[in-house]
Amino acid sequence: MAGKQVTLAWRHKLVFSGGVAGGPSLTLDGNGAEAPGPMDTVLLALAACTGSDVVSILEKMRFPVRALTIEVAGERRTEHPKRYTSIVLVFRINAPGVPEERARHAIDLSMEKYCSVHASLAPDIAQRYELVLEG
Repeated sequence: MAGKQVTLAWRHKLVFSGGVAGGPSLTLDGNGAEAPGPMDTVLLALAACTGSDVVSILEKMRFPVRALTIEVAGERRTEHPKRYTSIVLVFRINAPGVPEERARHAIDLSMEKYCSVHASLAPDIAQRYELVLEG
C-alpha cells in the first residue's frame, strides 16, 4: 500500500497553505476569497486526475492533445455536511483526428479504472460527463 502525507498550515482568517514536504505548495481559503475553497479543490483535483489520464491515454493512442479544458460543476446538499450529491464534467478536447468514440473511451478508462480521486469519492455521488471535440 502506497502512503501519502501532506502538511497544511493556517496562515490567517480561513486561509491555509500546504503540500508535500519539500515540494510545491498550494493555498486554500475556507471562504473562497483569496484562493479556491476546499470543496472547489475537490472538483479541481477530480479534473486534474481525469485530465492527466485522458492526455496520457490519448497520446498512447497516437492522438496528441493540443488543448484540454475540463469544466466541473458540483451540486451540494443544503444541510450539513454539505457534500457533493452530483458532479458533471465537461471535457473540451483538441486532439486532431481523434474520433469521438476514442475520446470517450479515454475518459471512460480514467473514470472507471485509473483516476484515484474519482475512486475516492463516495459511490453514491452521481457523476457524468459531456464531451466537446474542438479543432
